[in-house]
Amino acid sequence: MDRKSIMGVALAAGAMLNTGAALAAAGELTVRVTPERQTLAKSDNVVVDVTVTNATAATQYLLKWQTPFGAIEAPLFEVTRDGLPVRYLGVQVKRPAPVPADYVALRPGASRSVRVELSALYDMGVTGAYSVRWRDGATQLFSRPGVARVSTSATNGQSALPARAIALPEPGAASVWIAGRLPRGASELVSALPEGAGLSFSRCSNAQQEAIAGAAQAAQAMAQDAGAYLQAKSLGARYASWFGAADPARSSTVTAHFQAIKEAFAGKPVTVDCGCNESYYAYVYPSQPYKIYVCKAFWSAPMTGTDSKGGTLVHEMSHFNVVAGTDDWVYGQSGAASLAISNPSQAIDNADSHEYFGENTPALQ
Repeated sequence: MDRKSIMGVALAAGAMLNTGAALAAAGELTVRVTPERQTLAKSDNVVVDVTVTNATAATQYLLKWQTPFGAIEAPLFEVTRDGLPVRYLGVQVKRPAPVPADYVALRPGASRSVRVELSALYDMGVTGAYSVRWRDGATQLFSRPGVARVSTSATNGQSALPARAIALPEPGAASVWIAGRLPRGASELVSALPEGAGLSFSRCSNAQQEAIAGAAQAAQAMAQDAGAYLQAKSLGARYASWFGAADPARSSTVTAHFQAIKEAFAGKPVTVDCGCNESYYAYVYPSQPYKIYVCKAFWSAPMTGTDSKGGTLVHEMSHFNVVAGTDDWVYGQSGAASLAISNPSQAIDNADSHEYFGENTPALQ
């Protein structure tokens, strides 16, 4: 996965914004992205310095996985090449709902910086002018650590301030010129889908293989049941609980997602890797179907029901770009239920919402 072959030639015209203009207005959290070099050769890594500054008058708390302070496990940056979006190649993981230990405190006026290598996370092998900025909505602020909920009002003694963390506004994104191994204007290389179908294993014991086989059967049954429900004339509480008020366009999207999930489990070569020792449930590389990496929380999960083994596989299958291309806007049943009310458009793009709809626990009609 590590792409060290990033190429560079001349700097694109008007490359970097004046650094003074990169700062947001007082009273906000700023996320500043600056490239270490603006001209890169094909053997160069794409390294940026990311500085997060709390310009508010109070200590702010950020979810660790919404920051660059550690392994990048979500598409936190927006990267374009010659104005076109660049694919994210990193992982997206399933997590439990956040607890206080999952937050990072940033005192008033404090800054924290880190170096991030982007070429292992984004497809940056084509020659062109690249722009990198912090993703809108990637970070939320909380007045105190607690269970994160998508809300603009106080919940459980905290305030969640949505999308106040900002990047350098366009045209002030960090800019670099890369002469990639592919010529300018070339299409990104998309890995060919493997032929055939079936379930295979990597680094899994016999007992783990048995558990995964049962989980895959459970996942396929969930997808089939979800599809049958969505074909009904009337969508009831089950749909509304996880995807919000019924809307023809949104419900059509959800129906297509579950059809693709069902077909993937039934007819694609799914590989499950058991070598992950992280605390979360599982992860995938969205651009690399159909390999799912299961982690510690997966093994203690029930086969069916809330946050189950079968549901985890539904969640992860939905992330693949060739299946549903979902994101991780929120984790946990409470967060997903709130999202269905506050932002149905994000709910139909949220992997946990698909999982809970498939698991249907408690059962709803």
